[in-house]
Amino acid sequence: MSVPSHVRLVEVGPRDGLQNEAQPISVADKVKLVNALTAAGLGYIEVGSFVSPKWVPQMAGSAEVFAKIQRKPGVTYGALAPNLRGFEDALAAGVKEVAVFAAASEAFSQRNINCSISQSLERFAPIMAAAKQHDVSVRGYVSCVLGCPYEGQVAPQQVAAVARELFAMGCYEVSLGDTIGTGTAGTTRRMFEVVGAHVPRENLAGHFHDTYGQAIANIYASLLEGIQVFDSSIAGLGGCPYAKGASGNVATEDVLYLLNGLGIHTGIDMESLILAGQQICSVLGRPTGSRVAKARSLGE
Repeated sequence: MSVPSHVRLVEVGPRDGLQNEAQPISVADKVKLVNALTAAGLGYIEVGSFVSPKWVPQMAGSAEVFAKIQRKPGVTYGALAPNLRGFEDALAAGVKEVAVFAAASEAFSQRNINCSISQSLERFAPIMAAAKQHDVSVRGYVSCVLGCPYEGQVAPQQVAAVARELFAMGCYEVSLGDTIGTGTAGTTRRMFEVVGAHVPRENLAGHFHDTYGQAIANIYASLLEGIQVFDSSIAGLGGCPYAKGASGNVATEDVLYLLNGLGIHTGIDMESLILAGQQICSVLGRPTGSRVAKARSLGE
C-alpha cells in the first residue's frame, strides 16, 4: 500500500500544548517558541486562542503574541475562536485563519462546552458568516472520535455526521481528534473509511494523543487511508486531562521521524525542531515528551 509523498503538519504546541500548563508563560517565551517553529520550517502554527481568560488563563496574551511574532510569507498562523466575540478579537489581531471545535460525543459536548452537539454547531453559523465576509479560512476540530471518557466507544457514523456538518458549513478542513488516545490502528482506519465516505479525504486531518502509546501507529494507519495532514505538538506538550499522568499530544519530532523514514516530504528541519522543543521545555522546567529528542540527547 502506498503512502502520500507530501504531508502537512499543523503545529498545535503554542495553543493546545501550552493552554493546560499551570505555571504562567510569558508573551516573550511564546513569541520565541512560534518564531523557532517558523524557523524550523513548519507551514502551519496554531499560535493562540481567543477565549475568555477566565476559562483559559494561559491564552490571555494571544493578541499580543500575534502582534510580536515574525510572520513568514506562506506560513499560516492560526487561532482558536469558539464564538463570534473570539472571532472578532482574532480578526482585530490580524488572524487569517481560525478554528472551531465540536465533539463526536454528546456527553463530552455537555461536559466540555455545556451544550449539545447540534447546539454547538448552531453557534458556529455567525462565525462562518463573518469569516466568509472577511475572507478568513475556518478549520474544524472534532474531539473524541475514537473514544469518550464518559461514553466509551464512539460510533464512526457519529463522527461522520459531525464532520459532514462542519464541512458543509464551510470548514475547508476537519481535524479528527482522538482526545483520550484510546484509538488503535484498526479503529483509526475504520473511522477514516466511514468519514471518508461523507467528507473527501483531502479535507480531513488526524489529531492523535499518545496516552496509550498508539499515536504513531495511528498516524501510519491514517497515511494508508490517504490522510495527508496531521496535528502535532512540539516536545509532546499538552497533557491529557482524562488520564492522570498520561501523555497527551503526539510530539512533532516523533511524527517527523516517522515521515522522514517513509520518505515523505514535509520541509521541516529535525535539528531546528528539536532545538525549539528544548528551549520551551527549559522554560517549563521539565523534560521533553518527545522520544526522538530524548534519544538524540542521550546520543550526544
